[in-house]
Amino acid sequence: MDDELARMRERLANRVVASHRIGSERVVAALHAVPRHLFLPELRPEAAYRDDAIVTKRDEAGQPISSSSQPAIMAIMLDQLDLAPGHRVLEIGAGTGYNAALISHIVGPSGRVTSVDIDPELVTTAREHLARAGFGEVTVVCADGAAGDPEHAPYDRIIATVGVSDLAPAWLAQAGPQARIVVPLDVRGIQVSVAFERAAPDALGGPWTSRSLAPCGFMRMRGSLAGPERVVLLAPGLSLLLPDGTPEVNGEAVAELLAGPAVPHPTGVRAGSAQVTWGLGLWLAAREPRSCRLHEERRTGRRGVPASRLIGTPLRGPGWHSTLGLLDGDSLAIVTSATAADRSGLLTLAAAGFGLRAADLAADLAAHVQAWGEAGRPGIAGLHVDAYPRTADLSARPQRPGDVLIMERPGTWFAVYRD
Repeated sequence: MDDELARMRERLANRVVASHRIGSERVVAALHAVPRHLFLPELRPEAAYRDDAIVTKRDEAGQPISSSSQPAIMAIMLDQLDLAPGHRVLEIGAGTGYNAALISHIVGPSGRVTSVDIDPELVTTAREHLARAGFGEVTVVCADGAAGDPEHAPYDRIIATVGVSDLAPAWLAQAGPQARIVVPLDVRGIQVSVAFERAAPDALGGPWTSRSLAPCGFMRMRGSLAGPERVVLLAPGLSLLLPDGTPEVNGEAVAELLAGPAVPHPTGVRAGSAQVTWGLGLWLAAREPRSCRLHEERRTGRRGVPASRLIGTPLRGPGWHSTLGLLDGDSLAIVTSATAADRSGLLTLAAAGFGLRAADLAADLAAHVQAWGEAGRPGIAGLHVDAYPRTADLSARPQRPGDVLIMERPGTWFAVYRD
């Protein structure tokens, strides 16, 4: 059995490395060495060694609030983090403990890993998993991650394994002079993993700038640093994500819109699902205050489950459908597509409107899709993020021509722009 488990672990590591071009040999070695099944004891080992995110806890409404992230995105973010033996690392969000074990394997006995989580139950199970897997030296602290962990500061590396909308002042204060911080940053509803370093290493209170970006998707942070974006439950398994700056909505009313007749509007634009998620998603985030996202989780293998309300959407996988859209008062428009990609792997996109102004809103959304297509379907490539702590002199921030988006948060002012 041990040999078979080792083969499963090797197949997962090889798949992740081959599919995502992981450059760090240390990250690759950790994927080969750390047994993921010990961090997911309730699953059969073959399920634990799939390259999938696995929900591990839900709230009272059935919404997922914690998971074991997809190994591929873990590897990508650890590659971004640029770990080395001896590093002192702060992790925000303990999860199952698996990511902390990967970090601990890389930094070795001369390094130190501190993981902070707000959920006492998750902290207890993470400690148990880490001890069982031979990583009992990892410190797991039950606290609001926004405060970091000053007891073991300063840190050479800081990583958040939960979606964040801000850089906590405590993290910046606890970061060493040559620190790197990697976080899944929420850009008005679209998450991007950003690796930040100080723009000037000798300016401890100054701005931070991105060194790399990657697409990602994480559960959102809880506690005092919970972001302004909101998730509205429309029906069991069906939710609406509203970015910051959007007014309150009635979930039942939105669900009724989706149940009504749709007014289609073609776009003629063809794109892959990943391009839609992060390319078109970032385009709408930067240009549309009405932007939103709908997500439907489908429990497979269960009888009596009602028909999906998001069939024909461009983003889907085993057990889920998702799409982008515009919500404006009593009307909604969403991006739709053919049920299958063509031979080139591309989907033909359209818009569908619902409600009193269905045709107008569908036309607005279609126009955005077409403008994005005419611009060459830009995505994450060439995107940069600068972060200015509120304690810094904001009057000295550069005025970049062509800024994609300006985001002002309680602790940080962000500029998201292209080359």
